[in-house]
Amino acid sequence: MDDLIKTLDFLTVCHPLTADIYRYWETKRGSRRLPARADIDPGELRKHLPGMMIVQVVADERRYLYRLVGTREVTARGNDPTGHAVGEDYFGSSRERVFHNYDYVVESRSFLLDNESFVMPDGKIGNEEALFLPLSSDGTDVDQVLVYTYHYWNPYQRRLAVETGALHE
Repeated sequence: MDDLIKTLDFLTVCHPLTADIYRYWETKRGSRRLPARADIDPGELRKHLPGMMIVQVVADERRYLYRLVGTREVTARGNDPTGHAVGEDYFGSSRERVFHNYDYVVESRSFLLDNESFVMPDGKIGNEEALFLPLSSDGTDVDQVLVYTYHYWNPYQRRLAVETGALHE
């Protein structure tokens, strides 16, 4: 998985909006290892909200649940997975890869950038970068993951995203 970046080197190759989210997360954690969900203020992230997701870590066979999914992510997927288990409604090249990303962030308590191209269910090529950022209500255990995705749209996807309001040009 050469396109998984686990160092700050990702800041030199990612989209500026993705870098903005990382820097925001970093300021919210301050001197702590991990910020809490309560530290994240949606009002401070208005232009980023369409690409954001909050995924809850659960202690059962589901492992991860979508709690909040932005409009741009819903448009890219073609459905709203809010409330669904990640393993049942993942978006990526494979279920294993998606679980690997979440597992890494939870176990390492660190960030991860996944820069991936894959074939979507409709046969089109999906190109996205997804930044996974751990959140912790107790400062130690990761109980949620903030995910920000930036999609490199093909012309049809861009038009659809603009028409649905998921992307503002």
